[in-house]
This record gives sequence, structure tokens and C-alpha cells, in this order.
Amino acid sequence: MEVSVSDSCERCHLWGMLMFLMFSVLVVDVVGLNEEGVALLSFKASITEDPNGSLANWDSSKQNPCSWNGITCKESRVVSISFPKEGLLGSLSSALGSLASLRHVNLRNNRLLGSLPPGLFQAKGLQSLVLYDNSLSGFIPQEIGTLPYLQVLDLSQNSFSGSIPYALIQCKRLKTLVLSHNNFTSSLPIGFGKGLNALETLDLSYNRLNGSIPGDIGNMSKLKGTADFSHNLFSSLIPQSLGDLPEKVYIDLTYNNLSGPIPQHGALVNRGPTAFIGNPLLCGPPLKNPCSDGVPADGPAMFPTIEGSENEGRSNKRISMSRGVVVAIVLCDLVGIGLIALVFLYCYRRAVAMRVKEANGSNHKDLKVMKECLCCMNEESETASENVEQNDLVPLDRHVKFNLDELLKASAFVLGKSEIGIVYKVVLDNGLMLAVRRLGEGGSQRFKEFQTEVEAVGKVRHPNIVTLRAYYWSVEEKLLIYDFIPNGNLSSAIHGRMGQSPFSPMSWAVRLKIMKGIARGLCFLHEFSPKKYVHGDLKPNNILLGPNMEAHISDFGLAHLANIAGGSPILHSRRMAAEKPQNQSSDVAVSPVMKIELCYQAPEALKTLKPSQKWDVYSYGVILLELISGRSPAALLDSSDLDLVQWFQFCIEAKKPLTDVLDLALAREPESEDEIIAVLKTALACVQYVPESRPSMRQVTDTLERLVTGL
Repeated sequence: MEVSVSDSCERCHLWGMLMFLMFSVLVVDVVGLNEEGVALLSFKASITEDPNGSLANWDSSKQNPCSWNGITCKESRVVSISFPKEGLLGSLSSALGSLASLRHVNLRNNRLLGSLPPGLFQAKGLQSLVLYDNSLSGFIPQEIGTLPYLQVLDLSQNSFSGSIPYALIQCKRLKTLVLSHNNFTSSLPIGFGKGLNALETLDLSYNRLNGSIPGDIGNMSKLKGTADFSHNLFSSLIPQSLGDLPEKVYIDLTYNNLSGPIPQHGALVNRGPTAFIGNPLLCGPPLKNPCSDGVPADGPAMFPTIEGSENEGRSNKRISMSRGVVVAIVLCDLVGIGLIALVFLYCYRRAVAMRVKEANGSNHKDLKVMKECLCCMNEESETASENVEQNDLVPLDRHVKFNLDELLKASAFVLGKSEIGIVYKVVLDNGLMLAVRRLGEGGSQRFKEFQTEVEAVGKVRHPNIVTLRAYYWSVEEKLLIYDFIPNGNLSSAIHGRMGQSPFSPMSWAVRLKIMKGIARGLCFLHEFSPKKYVHGDLKPNNILLGPNMEAHISDFGLAHLANIAGGSPILHSRRMAAEKPQNQSSDVAVSPVMKIELCYQAPEALKTLKPSQKWDVYSYGVILLELISGRSPAALLDSSDLDLVQWFQFCIEAKKPLTDVLDLALAREPESEDEIIAVLKTALACVQYVPESRPSMRQVTDTLERLVTGL
């Protein structure tokens, strides 16, 4: 078919007219927008995929873009762009730099490609730039140094390369610098420590940074949490000034090429070996490999020699006196242990008698004995102590719609027994399910103390803490009534229940969800509860799992309530059991249950009976290790005489691969390896021997919340 020249020209003319009309319409449509709207449309044009329709209402029908999704304005000026986890595919437009009032950009967890355009940094008022977990690459432009108000820079989990620009030091107000999981090389800029002394968060891990750690790093006096230099190529000596960082900062130097003695100075003193593993040329405490000259990091001045006979005599005298003290302590311990043994014998006989009585009835009648005790109490209360005033169920919130009679008439099933008492699952006639714990007999003189404590515990409300709904007190019976949590405890979820077949191991996403839930609950207890409580007895058996595998911390405040109610002195008995390996003359046996529970107790629990928040942090760290490894602390102790923490430290020192310590189910999820390593590092920080070296639960929670996997 032939086409004439005139036909061709006519068609070209028609196409030209059509394009002109389309362009005219576009210009007329956009002309109503202000300059900021036009700049944002340029950003939209650089996005090629928007699976959630996040930018769907970005059009030119308004005079300004303040009503668009993801845009925040102040006085009709754009101050924030926020599209986290929207799956946006495309690149960053330099036109964003023309937004003169722009303060915050949050585009984390998307699929952005390309480099950081220098034009972006024309927005001189920028305070936070959060771009982590994208696919950005290239260098950080030197223009970043022109942002005098920048406080947060998070470029982690991208593919940035090159050196960290010297210009970054000009950002004097920078508080958060997170550059982990990139390909940064070269050494840190000169003046890094002095220039960025306002930093509160520093994470340089998983790069290829080299050279020495700057000697002025100790100027970062406002750092919190973890100063993370791990998984890089840093070499040479550890600067002594690193010890000038705040003592509560955990300094992670693992997996570098550092060498020489570890300075015993400031924040570096009493650090466990886990902060330095992966540096084969490091020596001195806390590592086992001594320095070649046999001199500790701080030199011989740390250990002055004693010369002359006079000093020797004083030394011998001190040794003699210390032996006398030791003998006295041992004799006192023996007497104390004897008394405690008598108490235990009495308690044991009472417990056996109780169990024989309980064994005579079926599970459906397990509350019969309890009901009889409660009914008799109305008759006995007249002769009881004047301090005992309660003979009815006391609700602790307005949602309690049941009374004591309904509770006693309900069907009941034994859930478990412990040294504290029996726990029943109770199903009321209306279908409501509760967990009822009996605290046993005795303790008639301390009602007021019990009332004060139980009402304080009842005020604690958090999604990850089991709620105490009501209580009952009488001379012969004390009950605590909780919400019933249906999915069993964490120990069963990790290792399976007795006789359960088949057993389905949890995925990493479920485990991480549980870890986060426990951390949130503990953080609330430590930081935000009325009295900034301590749990003191955290273990997998008292982590209960809800319908969607959410974690609920149970037994909070239980030990104290049991002691007030006249139960066994739990903390004393556990301490005595823990000390038995050091005092073989004791005849008190350590039960298998007690042996397991001791695996979760912090080392300092042997020295004091007063729990601290750092106890809970240690226990939480052990639970993390158990979730990662899938190993039972009891089985590990029986097979290797190592507790779970010691076993992990042994594996690290032996440089065993990650797959050797992982639960087999997790080894089949290689895509989760980075997150597993991050949690493992957190766990090892939590189980540091020195309490002050452990992070707070708030720091732990912040770290875990940055891991986006989960349900």
C-alpha cells in the first residue's frame, strides 16, 4: 500500500495538533498548583511502581499538595514526606530539594534505586532523612554538609559505597547516624569523634570500613545503647579514648582486624569477651589469650609489686584473717542450711498431704477442696486475726462480672503445679475462661500488706502482661484470678509438649514476634509501671502465648505475694540451691525443676536476694538464646555441664559457623540470617556477666523494633 507525501504530512499535522492539545491541557491542569506541588509531581513521575496506590490522590486539582497522602504541611508549606513500607519502586527526584520548608523525609522499606541526588540537599532545613532498607547505591554527596539542622540520618540496608564524607562532620546537630549494612570503605574522617559529639546513636556495622578507630571517639559523651563498629575491617590498636564513652554504652567491636591489648579503661573495663570476638590479634582480659609480653593493657602500674619483709608480714596477716572470716562464714552457712532444711521438711510433708487429698478427686472436682476451705472460713473468721478482713472475691477492675459462688461452681482443670501452688483453668457457665492460682494456707497476719501489693499488681495493664482481674484472701486460702491465655507457654512452643506428636517448630517470624512482645512487656514494667517493677523470675514457663502467638508475661509479682501469703521462701530456696555446687557439704538436693530455673538467673543473684532490672535483662537474654538455638538448658547441662550462655560463648570462641548454633528449623530460613545475627548480638549483650554492661530493656526494645520481620 502506497502512502502519498501529502497524506503523510497530513497525518503528521494531525499528530502534532493532538500532542499540542494534550500538552496544553497538562499545562492548564498544573498551572493551578503551587511550586511545591509541581516539585512533588516530579517525584511521583520518578516512581514507576506504586502497588498500594499511595500516590493515587496526587493530582493537580488543588492549589497546594497539603491534602495529598504522605504529605504534612505547616502554614501551607510542605514539612514532611512519609511513605514507609509502601513498596514504591523508582528513584529519588532532586526536585524535592526545592521544598524550602521540608524537615522530614521517611521513605524506609521501599524499593528505591539509584543514588542520592545532590540537589536533594538544597532543602537546608532538613532534620531527618530516613531511607533504610531500599536499594540505593553510589556515594553520599559532599553537599550533605550543608544541612546545619540535620539530626537523624539512617541510610542502613542499602548498597552505598565509597567513604563517609568529611563534610558529614559539619552536621553538628546530628543525633542518630545509622549506616549499617552497606559497602562503605576507607577510614573514618579525621575529627569524626569531635565533630559529631552530639551523637546519641551510632551504628556503622556490616561495612568495609578500615583504618584505625579515631582517637577522638571518646568525645561522643552523649551516646546511648550500642556503639556498633562490628563486622568491618578496622585495624590497629583499640584507642584508649573509647573507654571515655558513657559506661552504660555497649561497645561492639566484633569481627574486625583489631590487634594488641584491650585497654582496661572506663567503659571498656569489665566488658565480657563477646564484645571483642572475631579479632584474633587482640589480647589481654577479658579474652583468654594473654598478650605476648604478659603485661596487661594498662601496664604494670595496675599491679604494683610488694617488696620487703614488712609488706610480706602484712600480706600474710591479711591471708590469715581472710581464712578466719571464711571459716566463720562456712559455719554460719551450715547452721543456716540446717534450719532451712527443717523448714523444707515441714513444707514437704504438708505438700505431700495436700497432693494425696487432691489425688482422691477427678480434674472436674479439683476445686472441691478449695470450696470447702472457703465455706468453712465464714465460720472461722470470727476467731481469726483482726487484720484478716476479706472473705469475698475482690475485683480489681470494672470488667469483672462474676462472683465467688460462680467461680466455685465452675468446671476446673489442673493446668500445672509448682512450689508456689496449683493453677487451674476455670470455665464459668457463661463460657468465660479464667486462670486461678492457689497460694496455699497460712499467713493470716499480713492481710493489709497482701492487699496493698496485690492491688498494685492489679493496676499494671499492658498487652504483653497477663492481667490480674481479682483476688480472694482468707486465713486458709488465697486465690489470684487472671485472664486465661490459651496457647500454652513458650517452653512448650520451643521444645514441644510431653507426648506431643507431631511437633511443628516455630518460624523465625513467629519467634521474633514473641521476642518483641516479651521485650515490650519488660520495658513497660521497668520504665512505665507505677513502681518501675522488676519481674525477678523470668523464664519460658511463665511466658504464655495468646491465640495469635503474642507473648504474655505471667507470674509478675507472684513470688512476693506468695511469701506474704505464707508460702515457701522462694528466693531463699533458689539461692541455696544455686550455692550448693560451691558448698558440697550441703545435703539439700537440687531438683530438676530448680536446676532449669537457675539457668535463667543472673550471676549476681547468688550475692543478693533483692532482684534488679538487670536480672530481668539477663533472663531475657537467655530466653533469646534458647529461641535462636532451640536447645533446652536442662538437656545442655546434663550433656555438657555448660549452661546455655557458656555454651554459646564456647561456640563463639571456637569460631563455629552460625548453622551449628541455630535451631534446625531456622537453618532452613537463610533469608533471615541477618536478623538472626542481629538478635544474637542483642542476646549476648543481655547476658554480660557484669550487670552494668547489659543494656536496658528500653534499648533492647528499640533495637528489636528496627527489625521489620514479624507478624
